[in-house]
Amino acid sequence: MMLKLKKLGILFASAALIVAFTSCSNSVKKKETKSTTKEINIFYPNWAEGISFTYLAKAALENHGYEVELTNLEPGLIYGELSKVNSKGDVFLDAWLPYTHKDYWDSYGDKLVKLGEAFSDGTTGLVVPSYVTINSIEELNAQKDKFGKEIIGIGSGAGIHANTIKAIESYHLDIEQVTSSGPAMIASLDKATKREEWIVITGWKPHYMWANFDLKYLEDPKGIYPQDACTIISRKGFEEDQPEAAGFFKNFNLEESQLYELMAAITADGEQTGAKKWYEANKELVDSWFN
Repeated sequence: MMLKLKKLGILFASAALIVAFTSCSNSVKKKETKSTTKEINIFYPNWAEGISFTYLAKAALENHGYEVELTNLEPGLIYGELSKVNSKGDVFLDAWLPYTHKDYWDSYGDKLVKLGEAFSDGTTGLVVPSYVTINSIEELNAQKDKFGKEIIGIGSGAGIHANTIKAIESYHLDIEQVTSSGPAMIASLDKATKREEWIVITGWKPHYMWANFDLKYLEDPKGIYPQDACTIISRKGFEEDQPEAAGFFKNFNLEESQLYELMAAITADGEQTGAKKWYEANKELVDSWFN
């Protein structure tokens, strides 16, 4: 009887070792799968240049065997989600740094990584059609009635919205910023220019508005609106998980004329098709970013 119990104990111990080994093996396999799988989730806001960067990256990455998921979020949510330890996202291609998104970077930057610059010469400010006869923000109050006492802006989560509040305070403007969306702002601009009415909007480069309308920045002697780069940022650990893709994002960079061509393609054929067409037409350039 004692011998049988000993044998039974040995059998249980052996089974436990097999289970432990199998569990450990499966755990290693899961870790390997997570680190080697070619899946990327790109976060992006509803901004023309951000949409263009994102869909171009998607077209190129998918052509190189990646599965790419896109998630549209407000900028504050993008920074917050990417900064999480177990973030559901990987990359954001349109972080306006170091100035316009300074508050977001101050809050989350120590948990994020800068990879590169999608566009290096970003500018923001108050924009009017070229036929408007004033040239400086300091002249707005004298002509406020012609502008309907309004600055047509975009969502309150955008850095340019906060800077425009600062501009209104700094220049003591008797003008209100109207919050809308990017497309709604451009629709207002289109309507006004067709009638040659005066309008002032919150504008930035890069944006297809500069290719479609004859516009100018109002001079900003107080320096409220700085120059930024459309910076590519990622969650911590992305470069280690996806070294090839991280290299692609480090090299990803468009000149203004290239970006406007891409935007035009997207406007003509939609985000997915337009970006793919532009990628195919510029494949040598874009694929060189993988090297």
